[in-house]
Amino acid sequence: MARDPERRAWLRDELRAEGLDAIVATLPANVLLLTGYFPVVGTTLALATADQEITLVAPSDEKELAEAGGADEVITFEPASLQKLTTSMESVRQPLRDLLQRRKVERARIGWESGESLEPASYVSMHLYGDSIPDLFSGASMMGASGLFRRLKARLTRMELECVRRACRIATVAFQCGRDRLAVGLRETEAAARFRTLLVTVGIGFEGASRADGHVFCMAGQHSSEAYGAYARSRASRINAGDFVLAHCNSHADGYWTDITRTYCMGSPTDLQQRMYEAVFEARYAALAAVRPRVKACEIDRAARDAMRSHEFESIFKHPTGHGVGFAAIDHNAIPRLHPLSEDRLESGMVFNIEPALYIDGFGGVRHCDMVAVTESGAEVLTPFQCEIEDLIRG
Repeated sequence: MARDPERRAWLRDELRAEGLDAIVATLPANVLLLTGYFPVVGTTLALATADQEITLVAPSDEKELAEAGGADEVITFEPASLQKLTTSMESVRQPLRDLLQRRKVERARIGWESGESLEPASYVSMHLYGDSIPDLFSGASMMGASGLFRRLKARLTRMELECVRRACRIATVAFQCGRDRLAVGLRETEAAARFRTLLVTVGIGFEGASRADGHVFCMAGQHSSEAYGAYARSRASRINAGDFVLAHCNSHADGYWTDITRTYCMGSPTDLQQRMYEAVFEARYAALAAVRPRVKACEIDRAARDAMRSHEFESIFKHPTGHGVGFAAIDHNAIPRLHPLSEDRLESGMVFNIEPALYIDGFGGVRHCDMVAVTESGAEVLTPFQCEIEDLIRG
């Protein structure tokens, strides 16, 4: 990813407003924010100074990937050695100390990631520096900057938004092919795999993507009524005729994430299933129509909830209408929070999901989750596929 002048300008302004000389990121999503590079194992650090100098300190085996990002400089270190047993903290200390001296910020006011956070997995195992970061900056005044990172990630630049669009285009292929391969008799796990495989086989190399992957879960029949929980899971149960099949996808391309759900019906919908579909789609249309800059996020939630109420389904719409997406897939505290009590206001460049849903215990659930960007004229739907009830019926 090339240097992003828009992101650099926003970062400069935020650092000045906070009275910071620099900011350091170690969580992969925050490193991506500063540099356009999504670290693999979590030992990479990014340092951005108020004069817009951005440096990556990365393990040597990530050098090729790191240099494809937008940092001004990439410094590498050896994370392991056959000559001695060492830790990442020990390995990165000297290169970082040299960098701080060269940038003249070893005694500066530096913001860092303190406090609670939710982080998308960048690899099967992730290194987290956590509270050890201040020890690497022992001469500096370290200031908690978690709120600053949240604000910075709430609005995407034009370059970042195009990266999210690319991730959505990859997911579109996966959903189109996955739907066509759904069949009665498949296990939920088998159905999920038919969607997920495409995220990798199509995704890597798609419009230049170096890394692409994700998770897909299918919950069918009465299991789909449980999909409002904190996580989804596919079971070994078989899909039956007449079932709802809820396919939930969180995918990324080079660290920019999606959050997408479609619910299929294996045969002609019953009257109740048709009513559920109609309520969810009416809520979707109402929420999209309410999206525009400066609107409170709670008003988007209210529009969707009012539509559900008109169908007498409000009580089984069991979660908020959406949350920020882009630098993570599932973070219910990501701005903007489309929650009944949210005071967040929409701004052009914000990206979030809109996911109206209904869940009838023991019967089934319907959720339709789109990715949406705020523009000056309203909502841009980044996932404009399978958006009619007819598209979701599998004979």
